[in-house]
Amino acid sequence: MDLFADSAPQDNAPLAYRMRPTRLDDYVGQEALVGPGKPLRRMAESGSVRSMILWGPPGVGKTTLADILAEASGARLEKLSAVMAGVKDIRAAVERAQEAQLRERQTLLFLDEIHRLNKSQQDALLPHVESGLLTLIGATTENPSFEVNSALLSRARVYVLKALDEQALITVIKRALGDAERGLGQRDIRASDEALAILARAAAGDARRALGLLETACDFTGRDDHGETLERDAVVEVIGHQGAAFDKQGEHYYDLLSAIHKSIRSSRPDAALLYMAQFMRGGGDPLDVVRRLTAIASEDVGNADPRALPLVIAAWDAYLRLGDYEGQRAIAHAAIHLATAPKSNRVDQAWAQAKAFVSEQADLEVPVYLRNAPTQLMASLGYGEGYRYAHSEPNGYPAGSAHDCWPSALPKASFYVPSEFGQEKRYQQMQAWRDELDREADRQA
Repeated sequence: MDLFADSAPQDNAPLAYRMRPTRLDDYVGQEALVGPGKPLRRMAESGSVRSMILWGPPGVGKTTLADILAEASGARLEKLSAVMAGVKDIRAAVERAQEAQLRERQTLLFLDEIHRLNKSQQDALLPHVESGLLTLIGATTENPSFEVNSALLSRARVYVLKALDEQALITVIKRALGDAERGLGQRDIRASDEALAILARAAAGDARRALGLLETACDFTGRDDHGETLERDAVVEVIGHQGAAFDKQGEHYYDLLSAIHKSIRSSRPDAALLYMAQFMRGGGDPLDVVRRLTAIASEDVGNADPRALPLVIAAWDAYLRLGDYEGQRAIAHAAIHLATAPKSNRVDQAWAQAKAFVSEQADLEVPVYLRNAPTQLMASLGYGEGYRYAHSEPNGYPAGSAHDCWPSALPKASFYVPSEFGQEKRYQQMQAWRDELDREADRQA
């Protein structure tokens, strides 16, 4: 059973399907894998294909490579999609492979979106890959280290495919415009370099998307005495109606969130806005951004700018009150503030150290003078005795190590050490002043 089987005639197939290359010499991009002397080129030339996982973004030619390698090796090609196939489908493919093996013919199993296989499906596949009955070609847009179990991963070489650059996409587009048999060549469409470049940039490394945009844009070509012309305005109009959606559970989603975070930490507001705009253009939830900004406010800005956290919370509230269009600007406001604010990770470090310290100690006892005494019995036991009310003390500070609020049975530790940036420099000065008050009180005790 081939879950990729085509029900439509070739003539009605999308342009991207019709233009799929059938030889490595026509394949565009991935020179590190298919160039002279490179691994996949050597496999095709020798006709000996090994199990592999092709990891890369959409539209870079993973399925095409499987077709070419199967043709070059003379093997049967089974195609399954992990989204649609179950254990039953895998077992049926195995049975057909066993029948082919009796006729001394190898079977290549192309498994699209292999990262979506569950454990039982992967377990059903493993022994047949291990025995060599099936040569596996898995395709995934997600990091296989996280999505494919180690046993299966160890039996397949991972090859990383890159998004196509602008020039490679222009080559793909020009080839489609010039191919009279499979492409649009019979229409003799002229396109300016600017129109081609806009299409290539909008495709964002995805050849399938580039050809889809081209096919749609060519429905709006202008005509003159010299034939059809693909104008810049038609391209821009088509692109304006195209989304840049991505899988909200996919790696790219989290890569963009990571890029936003690290750009803000590096005090680069323009880069942060760039990744935020791409994230939201692709359908990312703006609330995921504002949640990340809330973490950044404490983790990377902290007390260097105490206004940061309330400002982010205000942006969150503004988004919920104003709706998406106006609310996105409030989130951008908060992001710019965080990126330009002085940075300090001392709050984050202090909290991590405090948790680590407590995890290494036995249950601590709160000093008696810090305990409340709501009952007569508790008061008779000395609860609250000796407590000094800070607001009644000189300088509003109960100076001296005897009143440092630290459990006497624990070794003294210092978690929060203010930096010299922003408001924390003032905190550092206040802390140094109080330390001196403690030393003076201890000398007089």
